[in-house]
Amino acid sequence: MPLTRDQQAEIDRQRAETAATKRAVSPGLEEVLYQAFPVLDHGFVRVIDYMGDDAAVVQAARVSYGRGTKKVSEDKGLIHYLMRHRHSTPFEMCEIKFHVKLPIFVARQWIRHRTANVNEYSARYSILDREFYVPAEENLAAQSVSNRQGRGDVLTGSEAAQVLDLLRTDATHVYDHYLAMLNESEDGQKIDESRQGLARELARMNLGLNFYTQWYWKVDLHNLMHFLSLRADAHAQYEIRVYADIMVDLMKRWVPLTAEAFIEHRLHGVTLSKSAWGTIKRMLNGETVTQEASGLGKREWNELQALLKE
Repeated sequence: MPLTRDQQAEIDRQRAETAATKRAVSPGLEEVLYQAFPVLDHGFVRVIDYMGDDAAVVQAARVSYGRGTKKVSEDKGLIHYLMRHRHSTPFEMCEIKFHVKLPIFVARQWIRHRTANVNEYSARYSILDREFYVPAEENLAAQSVSNRQGRGDVLTGSEAAQVLDLLRTDATHVYDHYLAMLNESEDGQKIDESRQGLARELARMNLGLNFYTQWYWKVDLHNLMHFLSLRADAHAQYEIRVYADIMVDLMKRWVPLTAEAFIEHRLHGVTLSKSAWGTIKRMLNGETVTQEASGLGKREWNELQALLKE
């Protein structure tokens, strides 16, 4: 379970509280504020705070008083213009704070985006739970033969069963050894009163990358969209993409006009090189263009061909 009873009780308490405010609020996001959305086998994403809305983006672009125009269509047009022409500063006026529980190897991918404020659960101070990620069988794939950082065919039968057994067995053993080194049981009691146990900051080094960590991740809207444009992409690793997909849905609740423009122009938009655009124009004029005549490298040519077939 991604949440303990105590955690769920705390979320229920937070969601039951209300407060009067003169600040701009997002009705869609208010509906799910603090709520935990399950991800993978033990993870979750939840929004615990935010600042600003679509009107804040419009206001910043116009540097004006008030909450944008009276016509939503005008605000929508401006936001699409800002997105289309990559005017990023107005989107930096909005911020959002997430509480995320995720496997450590996913966290190490995530932290490469150095444009957010992060505070992670400390295994120097606290003891990690016996929670580790084991992929569902349909996500257990072999190494791709054409992509050094991608997956190939899904493993099946005895091979898949063996891998899953190794993952569970190894993680269980290292956690047992982790507790033994700490000299603590899972309920927090000393195993042997005659010894102290290893320091938590040292005992943790035995744990694998599939164990879960947690953090608060605060980011402005511009940098959130950069993160999502990479991690919600179909080519992103599955285990981080499922987090990004939920965050896209939360963004739709928070800033629906901006989310619509982001999906249209960034997430599902296409960027072409000068040579690729020139190749398309030649094709539109009826010319038969080969890869050699296009001036494109083989990879870019194949990517363009795949794009034109979609």
